[in-house]
Amino acid sequence: MFKANFAPRFILTGTLLSGLLWQPSVLAQTLVHAGQLLDAGSGKVLREQTIVIEDDKVTAVQAGYLPGSTVIDLRNHFVMPGLIDMHVHIASQTAPDRFLRRFTNEPADFALDAVPYAEKTLMAGFTTVRDLGTAYGLAQSIRDAINRGSIVGPRIFTAGKSLATTGGHADPTNGVNELLRGDPGPADGVVNSLADAKKAVRARYKEGADLIKLTATGGVLSQAKSGQNPQFTEAEIAEIVATARDYGFKVAAHAHGAEGMRRAVAAGVDSIEHGTLMTDEVMRLMKKQGTWYVPTIVAGVFVGEKAEIDGYFSELVRPKAAAIGPRIKETFGRAYRAGVNIAFGTDTGVSPHGDNWKEFGHMVDAGMPALEALQSATVSAAELLGETATLGSLEAGKYADLVAYPRSPLDDISVMGEVALVMKGGVVFKDQR
Repeated sequence: MFKANFAPRFILTGTLLSGLLWQPSVLAQTLVHAGQLLDAGSGKVLREQTIVIEDDKVTAVQAGYLPGSTVIDLRNHFVMPGLIDMHVHIASQTAPDRFLRRFTNEPADFALDAVPYAEKTLMAGFTTVRDLGTAYGLAQSIRDAINRGSIVGPRIFTAGKSLATTGGHADPTNGVNELLRGDPGPADGVVNSLADAKKAVRARYKEGADLIKLTATGGVLSQAKSGQNPQFTEAEIAEIVATARDYGFKVAAHAHGAEGMRRAVAAGVDSIEHGTLMTDEVMRLMKKQGTWYVPTIVAGVFVGEKAEIDGYFSELVRPKAAAIGPRIKETFGRAYRAGVNIAFGTDTGVSPHGDNWKEFGHMVDAGMPALEALQSATVSAAELLGETATLGSLEAGKYADLVAYPRSPLDDISVMGEVALVMKGGVVFKDQR
């Protein structure tokens, strides 16, 4: 269970004006004493620093241990900005009966299941996530409940319903019998024309999404034959991107196969998710376009392992999981060496919630230095998210999101699984010092 910091973080004095308006004049501070502090932007580790916090924001970071009445003592810890996972599915988790649950569970069941998923994510040090696909407006409701303080979890940016073509990876009727299948359209996230592309984006705006996610190729866990074929025309993707820009949305593209990936990058998407069969040509195009890569290695490893278990996946999914999942790690290594922009993402919900941190180990194993892996989950993720003004580093004016570890993960990346303290928005939710 989480530990909320119920001690007063601020003290107001002031004057009662007309009616019930209270005019504050003094705001006390919370001070965090950090023995080691990662400056995520520069990549430097600063010693003996004080982070000054007022309400939910950082107001200053100063050398030395400043005195104060409210102090969080992390002098024996490694402190860094709260982590950002750019690819999760907050309202689901893979299990052998996952497909059946679509017919037996009510939307409320999925929402209630998501409450512990959200808490586990925050307790693992991830103070912000990008949810890339839920039905029934679940992620929006979970996001709003967290923002209200009704439940505990990370700050959520959600794509709502993913966009697909008929029979494509995110078509909600894949695998359903003819009597139930119907013919879903843009309101359900299914696109088959340029007009559909516009309407599908506008429907996401209507349902309260924060960004757009499309499935440019087949996928692993959908009840469909191919895990890699291109599933949108380049013109359809371009129309989605153009309409998304009108609404201030960024666009993430799920893609395993090279041709669908190439079309998505050429059409102007902001990120490629998974990128399993990425070619050198696609890497060059991504560098030219400034497209980000969100690798999700841990999910690939997970489905590869589960594909070896009889009955865990359907016989349609199992060969895709065996063929595609294990290849992501090698692709990530090649993309890193090629200089592609990389932001941290796990596809958690495929792999278990709370295990997001395991992605760091896979990244380091594949050749990325530990420092750059940490930066991929802080400053780089904030840049892709479009939230560099408020997230990604501990600086004045940004959210007081931080996580502390008993020793430096730069020396041993497995330390990322040993979270000692989590603060989000100036409130301590976990404290195991």
